[in-house]
Amino acid sequence: MQRFFVEPHQIDRDRHEIRITGNDVNHIVNVLRMKKDEELWISDKEKEYHCVIENAGENEVLLHILYVQEPDYELQNRIYLFQGLPKADKMELIIQKAVELGAYSVVPVSTRRCVVKLDNKKAEKKVSRWQQIAESAAKQSKRMLVPEVHSVMTFKEALVYAKELDVLLIPYELAKGMKETKELIRSIEPGKSIGVFIGPEGGFEEQEVQMPWKPVRNPSPWDTGSYGQKLRDSQYFLF
Repeated sequence: MQRFFVEPHQIDRDRHEIRITGNDVNHIVNVLRMKKDEELWISDKEKEYHCVIENAGENEVLLHILYVQEPDYELQNRIYLFQGLPKADKMELIIQKAVELGAYSVVPVSTRRCVVKLDNKKAEKKVSRWQQIAESAAKQSKRMLVPEVHSVMTFKEALVYAKELDVLLIPYELAKGMKETKELIRSIEPGKSIGVFIGPEGGFEEQEVQMPWKPVRNPSPWDTGSYGQKLRDSQYFLF
């Protein structure tokens, strides 16, 4: 069954109606060729609405709400993917799969070893395209929300943004092996926000990995020795 996303103001709970506008109207009417009495799912990030089409017009699709449910499809942890800009169109596939796997948000990051360099105009167009891919992937994978694809950030800007998260992870070729990694991941409590930093094809430079972090005086039990570090209130781990 088809799935679409709406904002709260499009839902009239008293009248049991939802009004779809914008690009989704063309998709429903002209691409899917859906008609009156056909059913579909609507999500507003918190609830799912099983609806039937009452009227499919040129500028608006009117739906009647059959019933509402509060599913628990989303992960217990909000995962933020900080992705170094890869070559060619690889970012599109990365965003698609990240959304399908449950990422809460994707942050494109320009690092020192990124081959791709985007000016403001190109970056704006890319982000718009990436957001469309995120929405399509969210619909296909029956997500409750459409993950946001942020504007391209520098590495320093990404670190400032990430300081509000609970746990920061960075796969790094000079860190320790899989045993510590498994223990680390198992120990992350439900409800914690997680930032995962992934470099471009050439990985991160050592200066990027080391520059923002200060050692933790009392590392957690799943700290990997000298690799467990802290950025303000966020726990930071290399693995």
